[in-house]
Amino acid sequence: MRHHQQELSEWMEIVSRKLPHLYSAEAKVLALYSFGAVLSQCCGISKISGLLSMLLEQSPNTLRQRLREFTYEGRDKRGEKRRSLAVEHSFGDLLKWILSWWASSEQRLALVLDATSFRNIFTVLSISVVYRGCAIPVAWKVLKSEQKGEWRPHWEGLIDHLSSAVPADWFVLVLADRGLYAKWLYQKCLQVEWHPFLRINQQGQFRPQRNRCFRLLSSLVHAQRPDWSGRVTCFKTKDSQLDCTLLAHYDPTYDDPWLVVTDLAPKHADIAWYGMRSWIEAGFKDLKRGGWGWHHTKMQDPARAERLWLVLTVATLWTLSVGGSVASQLPASSFTPLPDTWSPSQKGYRRLSCFTLGQLAILAAFIRHVPVFVCEFVYEQWPRSSWKFQPLS
Repeated sequence: MRHHQQELSEWMEIVSRKLPHLYSAEAKVLALYSFGAVLSQCCGISKISGLLSMLLEQSPNTLRQRLREFTYEGRDKRGEKRRSLAVEHSFGDLLKWILSWWASSEQRLALVLDATSFRNIFTVLSISVVYRGCAIPVAWKVLKSEQKGEWRPHWEGLIDHLSSAVPADWFVLVLADRGLYAKWLYQKCLQVEWHPFLRINQQGQFRPQRNRCFRLLSSLVHAQRPDWSGRVTCFKTKDSQLDCTLLAHYDPTYDDPWLVVTDLAPKHADIAWYGMRSWIEAGFKDLKRGGWGWHHTKMQDPARAERLWLVLTVATLWTLSVGGSVASQLPASSFTPLPDTWSPSQKGYRRLSCFTLGQLAILAAFIRHVPVFVCEFVYEQWPRSSWKFQPLS
């Protein structure tokens, strides 16, 4: 029991220090909630409070009420001078927390924008740091599924909350799938001095630099010319036109080619980086049925769901810091071979994700009574392609 209480006290100190805008009581409950989520490997409040009551020898009902009130509006909490926790004030500090544990030799960061749905109740707009095949949310907005209105103000607000948290000399890559592409998003990334890396649909036209004629995007790459990159003007409609670098890759195993627009010069960009965008899908799986079990929640209020996501984000941050450290020490035999299109410097596909490795390592550490806080994210090289780009005929 003493070992668990010591680890909880240390976790409370870390959370309070890394999220200094929180009241002391808020930080302690957040630490308690996320600590219980990691140990129980779920976000179910009854299961978490039951486990914590056994570890701390406290009433499960008292603990359950403390955890429940973390997601409540201030007016619904017991006692006086209680406030509603505004999760957006945590976004910048969450990103700073991750960067403070980042490998000191690495000043590159990949952020992915995507949306996920929860039955017919919520739609969540999320920006995540992707790391070793997984993702850590650092900014999000929970909307009612039937809620009408544009997403643009929400995305711009999330980016603004994060932009000042990254040092000016860092390289920040922003990835998004074609369903989220918009010229304003590309320009917003440039405004905060980040590098857009956005996939576009193959409908439309482009014009290579120093060329007068527009060509169909769908004709750019094919089996005889699978790869291309260059400076272009994308889209023929004047209001939609975008001067950018266009990267393209054709793979016969997929229905559509990768077409990615960025501000980076062709020689400084690698279309293989776009493969990191899919890591946010693994992150959503970890939040739901593959990890914390958020898909079981009975919450109906978006504001409460946003506060629960803060708990799960802090739990994920801890889990991946441990899992990444474990993964970095695994022998090559723990990985399956990579296809020929990827760099041989990459070990291969993971049999167990860093998230799963983190969960198992924390559980084993508690059983063995050894330290469970790694407090670092171990650098892993970004994907690299071995594709040779060919000129247009």
